[in-house]
Amino acid sequence: MNENFDRAPGAGRTRGAPADPALAVNARDGDAKASVLNQREPLRQPRSVPPFPESSINATELGYYDDSESYSESYYSDSSLADTVTDFLAHLSSSPGSFESDVEEITSMLNSWVTTEDLLKELVELIFTQSTAIPNFSYTGARLCNYLSHHLALCPQSGNFRRLLLQRCQTEYEQRNVAIRGSPEAQKKFHSFVLFLGELYLNLEVKSGKEAPNRADILLLALKDLLESLLSHPVDANLICAVKLLKLTGSILDDAWKKSGKPHMEELVRRIETVLLDATCSRDVRQMLLKLVELRSSDWGRVSSAAAASNATPDNDPNYFMNEPTFYTEDGTPFTAADPEYAEKYQELLEKEDYFHDAYGENGNEEYDIEDEMDPEIEEAYENFCLESEMKRQQ
Repeated sequence: MNENFDRAPGAGRTRGAPADPALAVNARDGDAKASVLNQREPLRQPRSVPPFPESSINATELGYYDDSESYSESYYSDSSLADTVTDFLAHLSSSPGSFESDVEEITSMLNSWVTTEDLLKELVELIFTQSTAIPNFSYTGARLCNYLSHHLALCPQSGNFRRLLLQRCQTEYEQRNVAIRGSPEAQKKFHSFVLFLGELYLNLEVKSGKEAPNRADILLLALKDLLESLLSHPVDANLICAVKLLKLTGSILDDAWKKSGKPHMEELVRRIETVLLDATCSRDVRQMLLKLVELRSSDWGRVSSAAAASNATPDNDPNYFMNEPTFYTEDGTPFTAADPEYAEKYQELLEKEDYFHDAYGENGNEEYDIEDEMDPEIEEAYENFCLESEMKRQQ
């Protein structure tokens, strides 16, 4: 990619210094988190604290309080930026519905606290780490990044919050060709970053004067490169990540590329078709790829204006459920709201940490429960797809 992340529209002309190296954030103990949230008091303006020295975030600072220790007492007597932000992110992770009611208060506090470039970089690192390390936090993390990019007042010479965030994303992005061929753990970490970047593209607004907000075009270019990298090394884990990213952003990417007259989505679909014909991916992943190709051929499940009439019901409109998302059970079986057992299957997904959590074992290795025979409907669709592709090649 010829442009840097920090050259996003509206982000200014001065290039910022590279972001600090990623800082480790320890996983929190579940019981302690519950204790923290149960005892949480309304946030107040913190007392003044000196700027952090270099490498100030460490395992001790990011640890949880003991259950025996009063949260409010510890919070006000020995708090730090890392403690406060990490507690707030944990609160949002467990109660994402509180975002609207809490974000203004925490932003006001951060504006009085984050007064130096070093503190701003630490804030970016904390949010980036949480958004790429905690399952199902990428959406809330992207929303928080968008809000802070418009409401944090500090704008040092190296750049504002958005520019430093994009620089941090660029650091991870530049490792893509190594990460997709790395260890299972490295791949899993990279895949979390890819999905966060997808959420960031959907949620990060770039405002310019009185015009309507736009998306960051630089992220659009990055997502294309990331998808190409994932498909260039078609192991199951990379393909699953590509499917999830396209189900999340496919319609938006397709529209943006069509508007600019670029055939990027057609190129990606052709690469997926090549993977289906040539790659040795598992049957479960092959089914997912086939469903993805079908989804794109139906314009990502979007219905026409006539079919979307307010009086449409499952009984009088055969396309009623087409705009519903497609989910996958643990064994790779797709289902939507049209499925009679939708409620039961969806509840099972909610009880899991992540839709594809079981694709990785405890040791980080991939594990798939593959049936001896392909589903008859999927097998027929795959055979038809192979015949059509061979006919196209002969022509």
